[in-house]
Amino acid sequence: MPISKSPDRALGELFDDVQKQRIFSDGKIFADLVPKRGMRQLRQEYLLSRNNPNFDLRKFVDTHFYDLSTTRPKDKSVALPGQTVTQHISRLWVDLSRQNHRDKGSLIALPYQYIVPGGRFDEQFYWDSYFIMLGLESEGRIDMIEGMVKNFAYMIRKFGFIPTANRTYFLSRSQPPFFSHMVRLLAKHQGKSVLVEYLPYLIQEYRFWMKGGTKLSKHEHRAFARLVQMDNGSLMNRYYDNQTTPRPESLGEDTNTAQATTDRDAERLYLHLRAGAESGWDFSSRWFEDDTHIKTIHTADIIPVDLNCLIYQLEMTIAETYQILKQPLLFRKFQKLAELRQSAINRYCWDEQLGFFTDYNFHHSKSTARPSLAGVFPLFAKIATSKQAASVAAIIQQDFLKDGGLLTTLVDNGQQWDGHNGWAPLHWIVIVGLRNYGYHVLANEIKRRWIKTNLKVYQTDHKLVEKYNVTSGDGLGRGGEYPLQDGFGWTNGVLQALLSEKDF
Repeated sequence: MPISKSPDRALGELFDDVQKQRIFSDGKIFADLVPKRGMRQLRQEYLLSRNNPNFDLRKFVDTHFYDLSTTRPKDKSVALPGQTVTQHISRLWVDLSRQNHRDKGSLIALPYQYIVPGGRFDEQFYWDSYFIMLGLESEGRIDMIEGMVKNFAYMIRKFGFIPTANRTYFLSRSQPPFFSHMVRLLAKHQGKSVLVEYLPYLIQEYRFWMKGGTKLSKHEHRAFARLVQMDNGSLMNRYYDNQTTPRPESLGEDTNTAQATTDRDAERLYLHLRAGAESGWDFSSRWFEDDTHIKTIHTADIIPVDLNCLIYQLEMTIAETYQILKQPLLFRKFQKLAELRQSAINRYCWDEQLGFFTDYNFHHSKSTARPSLAGVFPLFAKIATSKQAASVAAIIQQDFLKDGGLLTTLVDNGQQWDGHNGWAPLHWIVIVGLRNYGYHVLANEIKRRWIKTNLKVYQTDHKLVEKYNVTSGDGLGRGGEYPLQDGFGWTNGVLQALLSEKDF
């Protein structure tokens, strides 16, 4: 059955007017509402009604749409009296679980039950899910992990890739590709046959990121979609999006950014904003020419170090699976692809002057020179040299480590993936990456400080949140396009996994 259009396309002027007039405080609310009738019919009715002097747009929306979240039990993000944090997380999994067998508005049906991040994020998000799975694993919830992996395989079958989440307005972009990690996590509990079972989906995921190899020479800077050919012939990847319009769920914000940016083409600006959203780091000085202004965003001009490390791990997972299948030619093919990517990451993403891995601006043929926790992904992927790892570890300890955990970047500009904010997924990546190279004392100190910050907020506010202030104050994160969210999937997952560790 075909998926309905994204609401911005199906509702046209109605969607634009609701978002631009800020009928809702958060643009995602309207993008997620379910129409009570066909969207084409509602659009036509709106065009006929809006010129009436007594027309009330908010009343029209309230009459013709409903909110799925109001049909669910009351939010349980606040802990019960006396609950330990681990008990609270176990209870939250129930509250954050969803099962939708029918498409509802922009929400795309999935065959199996899944866990959502929480708050405004009421879908099965791509990279969030891996960190959620870490917590589920520590509780023995392999059944839920398997169902979520099957949902991602279903989306790969249906769309040819994994979208940001199961929403029609996310079907033009993906997120950091952690699918191979999810499959490996499942294989750890169910055996290597899992790798073989999901091999077709791993290959399809790889094809999505590598699409356009024959078109590179015909395009500016030898870049097409998510693929870039470097000046030495190496193939590397970037974040991208297939649309050049404002993000439907953030239409007001993107339109305002474009109106404040008079010296840039609006469509190109929207592409960079959307590519930033695909990165999961929406938004960060990583993507800005001027690290204080989002209007200088140029995400699609950048080779991200984290993305290429994840695709290296995807290539290695495919290679290992072909080895299990005793197909030496295909094993060697993907092993060679991974080796070439490892070499390219070291050539283009290692900043010798900083002694740190950074992103690379392929338009200007130079490092972005912006240290961030993305620079620890080569340690997570085990492709850094011991000398590089030592330098990265020293800088993490000296510049990024604060009383409450790790800064995301060294820039404080009001964006949520900058400044004083610390994020659970990046703490996990850094802790694992440092352990891979024997820096257990530093890794465990980061773990201790991060847990302390989580528990501080839990004891004060009786909840877990999306991001945390790691430098001072009440510990609550800030900044970005929307208020701090409670719940919260990847915070719960990483905290539960860290608390359950016995060996460190």
